[in-house]
Amino acid sequence: MMCTLVDMRLIIIASQYNINTWKILQLEVPKKHHDVCTVQPLSPKEGLEEKLLLESIAWPETPSLLTPLSLNETSYPAKSTFTILPQTGGGQWHVGDKLKVLIKMCDFQGHPKKSGGDVLFARLHNPTLGAGVAGKVEDHLNGTYSAVFSLLWEGSVTLVHPSEAVTVLRRLNSEQPDRVIFQSLFYSGSISETTICNVFLRSTEQPLCNYTDLHTGEPWFCFKPKNLNCDTRINHSKREVKQNLKCQFQLQDLLVSLCCQDRKVKDLLITTTTISGLSGYYYKDEWQTLSGTKVQQFNTPSAITQCLKGKVVHLYGDSTIRQWFEYFNGALPGNLKEFDLNSHKQNGPFMAMDIPNNILMTFRCHGPPFRCHPVPISELRYIANELDNVIGGTNTVVIFGIWAHFGSYPMEVYIRRLQSIRRAVIRLLNRSPGTVVIIRTANPKALTLFESLANSDWYSLQNDKVLRAIFKGLNVHLVDAWEMVLAHHLPHNLHPQPPIIKNMINVLLSYICPIKSG
Repeated sequence: MMCTLVDMRLIIIASQYNINTWKILQLEVPKKHHDVCTVQPLSPKEGLEEKLLLESIAWPETPSLLTPLSLNETSYPAKSTFTILPQTGGGQWHVGDKLKVLIKMCDFQGHPKKSGGDVLFARLHNPTLGAGVAGKVEDHLNGTYSAVFSLLWEGSVTLVHPSEAVTVLRRLNSEQPDRVIFQSLFYSGSISETTICNVFLRSTEQPLCNYTDLHTGEPWFCFKPKNLNCDTRINHSKREVKQNLKCQFQLQDLLVSLCCQDRKVKDLLITTTTISGLSGYYYKDEWQTLSGTKVQQFNTPSAITQCLKGKVVHLYGDSTIRQWFEYFNGALPGNLKEFDLNSHKQNGPFMAMDIPNNILMTFRCHGPPFRCHPVPISELRYIANELDNVIGGTNTVVIFGIWAHFGSYPMEVYIRRLQSIRRAVIRLLNRSPGTVVIIRTANPKALTLFESLANSDWYSLQNDKVLRAIFKGLNVHLVDAWEMVLAHHLPHNLHPQPPIIKNMINVLLSYICPIKSG
């Protein structure tokens, strides 16, 4: 069966004049870049791990961008096709079977692509059943791709695709890692100055202040104020994304929704067949795992309170973790009372208590590069250092998620951050083996111009793979936000909508309060 691709999204960084004269603009950046970055050397073991991780996520070569390159030569979803391959041995599909789709990418002129490197997201979704499952995509490096789904119900195929932009995105992180601008205010007496800060700073004659963390080795630098000392720094904030790049970027989000006949299955009965590489699926709008801890439904405040009773819950990370803290505050009105710490509503820190049920919950943002409103330096702490101050034990839950603010940097920066957090997790579990450690993964998002330049889904996909690899084998639990967002029918968003968050919380609480066997 041959169909046009359904709801494929092509993300291209381009300049639009009209449909026939779109051009892909090649980056023109100074050859000299991110000259200042001093980091502690990795141990031989961690250095080898970094090398292997980079090899494991190596992306296929993408076309070099000649100047000018017509959009006509780039991947175009409306001219691309997919073929649902026949069942092995023929016959009908049944629930639990594997559905395999062959995708053939073409350009705007309908010419088949000859190389790989497109980024494809795939899912099956049935709104009537409130059902959805993500698919796995394999790049054959010749312009064709395979998407494999577990056929748990009848439904349709939806593919989401950003393509040639990978060439630009790869170069952006190599040549413009400082494109998200951070700043700090320095203040003493009647004198105040603001200077630029980052992991990487371009060489100038202006002296630097080195704020590399002495314990974790995480690098951070600011240009030294002209009239103040480095120890007068009082806050940290994100200012903007650089607007003075040598080339202008304009994101074109081409949504093509074309009709495709659904493939039907014989039986609608959900099975619990384990699908290799997938963590779960939605059915009746509830997330079910395919292996491991069974997901329970915590639908009432009393059920949530009973699970958290006597627990200390520490949450660390970015705003996608803060979202969980906010969920608990809203789900337990009158019980979980938040203390007013005079914190910014987006930055934290936050603390809430349910005294009758002996519940303590805290949230703290991760250290730089945290994109935030001005936050006092005293409140800007690295997750690894915070974990070293956790006593731990069977009534302690540690939750963290750190990914959304690392999209503008080379992968090595993210790997080193996770390695330092892993060392702290290992120390915590060694001194307090009963501590429950839960990690939130990355998730797909709505790709605005800012998100595409600073945190494209292509970056998040790479980060997600690295995070899973680094914590593999440890006694930790993952909330698979990537699949839970990808498989759901709601639009992708950096901060997933409430129905998805509720399902994430159900997974989280199921780890904290698993069903006792026997």
